Amino acid sequence: MKRLLVDQTGITQIEVDEVATAEMLPGQAKLRVQRFALTANNVTYAATGFILGYWHFFPSGMEGKGIVPVWGFAEVVESRSDVVEVGERFYGFFPFAEEVVMTPEAQGEKVVLDASPHRAQLPVVYNRYTRSAPKAPEWEGLQSLLQPLLATSYLLCDWLVDNEFFKAEQVIVGSASSKTGLGLCKFLAELSPRPVRVIGLTSAGNKAFVAAQSGCDDVVVYDDIEALEKRPSVYVDMAGNAEVKARLHGHLGDLLRHSSAVGTSHWDQFQPKQELAGPKPQFFFAPSQIEKRRADWGPGEIERQITAAWKRIAAEAQEWLDLREHDGLDAAVAVYEALARGQASARDGHVIAV
Repeated sequence: MKRLLVDQTGITQIEVDEVATAEMLPGQAKLRVQRFALTANNVTYAATGFILGYWHFFPSGMEGKGIVPVWGFAEVVESRSDVVEVGERFYGFFPFAEEVVMTPEAQGEKVVLDASPHRAQLPVVYNRYTRSAPKAPEWEGLQSLLQPLLATSYLLCDWLVDNEFFKAEQVIVGSASSKTGLGLCKFLAELSPRPVRVIGLTSAGNKAFVAAQSGCDDVVVYDDIEALEKRPSVYVDMAGNAEVKARLHGHLGDLLRHSSAVGTSHWDQFQPKQELAGPKPQFFFAPSQIEKRRADWGPGEIERQITAAWKRIAAEAQEWLDLREHDGLDAAVAVYEALARGQASARDGHVIAV
C-alpha cells in the first residue's frame, strides 16, 4: 500500500512510502480510497496534529512521521464485517493513503462508525462515515472540497449567532480568501437583517477576489489593519499569522470582544504563546458546536442544516472555484507542498483521484 508521510516537526516535508497491506481481523473491512480533497485545512491538521490529536486517527507506526487525514470517498474492497459489504461507497475522513482498515459499527441506515479502539477517544464527528451512491467525479470533488470546509463556516456563523456576536458591531474574518473564510463571509451575508458589519481581511493580491465573491461590507488588506474602524469587534482568524494577530489586537485592544482561532494555514508564522492586547484568543472546535446543537435541537437537525447550507453555497461554486483534479497519490506531493508553503491560488480547489 502506498501512503504519504509528513514530517511532524517540519510539515512542508512529505514523502511517498510503501508498506504491506494491513491484515484484517474479524469484524473489520478494508476500503480503497478513491478521491479526496487537499486544502489548507489539511495543513491545519498537520500543524495542530499534536495539539488537537489529528495524528492519532491513522497512526503511521514511524517516529516523527505522520499521516494527515483527508476528506473524500472510498469503496469497500474486502469485508469481514456484517455491517458493510464489498462494493459499498463511503464519504468521510480517510488517511493520506491508498487504503484503510476500519471496524465498522452500524449507526443507522446510511451511517457507520469506525469503532477501532485507537479512535474511541477521538471526536465522533470524524469517525462517522456516510454511505454514498456513485456520483459524477466533479460532484464528488466538490463534496470532498466543500462539505468539510463550508460545514466549519456554517458552524462558525451559527456559533456567532448563538453568542449574539459577543455584543460586537463587526466581525473581522482573517484570511477571508480561504474557502472556510469565504464561506463564513457568505453565510454572514445571508443573515437578514444583517446584525453586524462583515470585514474581510486578506492579502493585497486576493483583495479583488474577496471583494467580488464574499458579500463583505468591506475588504481590508493586511497592510491596512491600523485603518480598521475602531468599534466593538470579533476576530475570526483562519490563518494563525502571529504578526497579523498582534497588530489587530494592538489596534482594537479592549474593543475586541472575542478573538477566535480557527485555522493555522500560515502555520510558519504561528506562535502558540503571545502577549496580546485585548482578550486571549480561544480555539474554535467545530465538533463542540455540533454537540451543543444536537443537545439544543435533537439528533439530526444540525446535520440537516449543515447539508443544506454547504449545498447552497456549492451551487454557485463555479463563480469562485476552479476545480483541479490530479491523477494518482504521487501527484498529491506537489499539491500538498504548495499548500503548506502558502503558494496555492485562492481560486483553485485540488482533488486527488487515487
